[in-house]
Amino acid sequence: MLDTTIFSRVRAAACRFAGANQGNIAVLFAIAAVPIISFVGAAIDYTRANAARSAMQAALDSTALMLGKDLTDGTITTSQISAKATAYFNALYTNADAKSSATVTATYTAAAGNGSTILLSGSGTVTTDFMKVAGFPNLNFNTNSTAAWGNVRMRVAMALDNTGSMSQNGKIAALRTSAASLVDQLSALAKNPGDVYISVVPFAKEVNVGSSYHTQSWIDWSLWDSNSLTNGWGTCSQASKTTRSSCQSAGKVWTPDRTKWTGCVTDRTPPYNTQNTAPTAGNAPTLFPADEYYENSQYYCKPGNNPPLQQLMPLSYDWTAIKATINAMQPTGGTNQPIGISWAWQSLQQTLPLSAPAEDPNYTYKKALIVLSDGLNTEDRWPAHGDGSTQFGGAIDTIQGTLCKAIRDSGVVIYSIQLNTGTPGDPTSTALQNCASSPDKFYLVKSASQTLSVFNSIGTSLAKLRVAK
Repeated sequence: MLDTTIFSRVRAAACRFAGANQGNIAVLFAIAAVPIISFVGAAIDYTRANAARSAMQAALDSTALMLGKDLTDGTITTSQISAKATAYFNALYTNADAKSSATVTATYTAAAGNGSTILLSGSGTVTTDFMKVAGFPNLNFNTNSTAAWGNVRMRVAMALDNTGSMSQNGKIAALRTSAASLVDQLSALAKNPGDVYISVVPFAKEVNVGSSYHTQSWIDWSLWDSNSLTNGWGTCSQASKTTRSSCQSAGKVWTPDRTKWTGCVTDRTPPYNTQNTAPTAGNAPTLFPADEYYENSQYYCKPGNNPPLQQLMPLSYDWTAIKATINAMQPTGGTNQPIGISWAWQSLQQTLPLSAPAEDPNYTYKKALIVLSDGLNTEDRWPAHGDGSTQFGGAIDTIQGTLCKAIRDSGVVIYSIQLNTGTPGDPTSTALQNCASSPDKFYLVKSASQTLSVFNSIGTSLAKLRVAK
């Protein structure tokens, strides 16, 4: 009887439990909480692992660059690479989640046709906080970085403002010091002739290429020949007639004497003033117009002018000669940034007029252009664009924008510097800002003394291009 009663009570309780619905939500939440918490926890653990891997990538990149530079400079030998890699990496990798487990290995491959490389491989482990519940106590990760040198060659063109305003506030002296320092910095990266080339293009309203080019086919003489009639730079078919007017009065032939040209060239005919198209004899718009840069009662390219516009220097690794060109620069004339930028770009081309040295197909070439100016554009070949003190309607800046875009599109990295030390200073140059390859490659310098640090910063950036793969 007692057994029957107990059995009846148990059966009744089971029926009541099966029919009860008041606690369903709590039960379901308790069951669902486990995967929900697991998924949220997994996201947190994966985020920590990803952060640890990103930090490792940055540390490996920096370590690879420093090792490449050390080997290039000769401060370490190949037998020291592994130890130095570990030392650099341990100093740079600070992620708390994986610091104790992180390891790095270095694999060095000696120069073989295309240069030397160091491959850095890193790995690490993050101890999970949530995923261990699901049986994953650790998350492993790895990444790598490569530095290469010997297969990367550098070509750098400098377009440097030599206009009259550079005489103020110690600017020209600061420019000479800074540009010469950059030459020293880059030349130290070259272990073999041709590893690094540098060109220097001083500019004002025009550029002085040097009178020795007077026999070249890439010169357009129409402008200069026309001026020679006015200035008497030539000879008459009747020897007794020594001036242009007396020669013409006698009905004789006047022949311009192009040996009297002093080396100035002005802007090419559009659209070639914004292109690197090689000049073609017989196609006048592609040629470079010879001119006599005469302004303020001075012939700026004429030897003996005080001061003359310094002659440009094509790509070279004669560091002494390059620095001599820089140190000879003097402030003179008006501002035409596009012509300086254009000739700097021309100096990187393997075609006329400057015929850069041929590139070896076994190497990768990194090219950069640095333009420094202390002011705004004021004049160029066309009087309608500016009068030497004022630019009209932004015409020269528009030309510069088209030119800089073409240079960037060709793969050349552009650094632009505005040396703005006046009181009050000029407005920030939108033309120079937009010319740079990226915002971090435009520098606004408000003190001449800061110019050196800017050039050093650019040199460091170029050094990374030189050793980075």
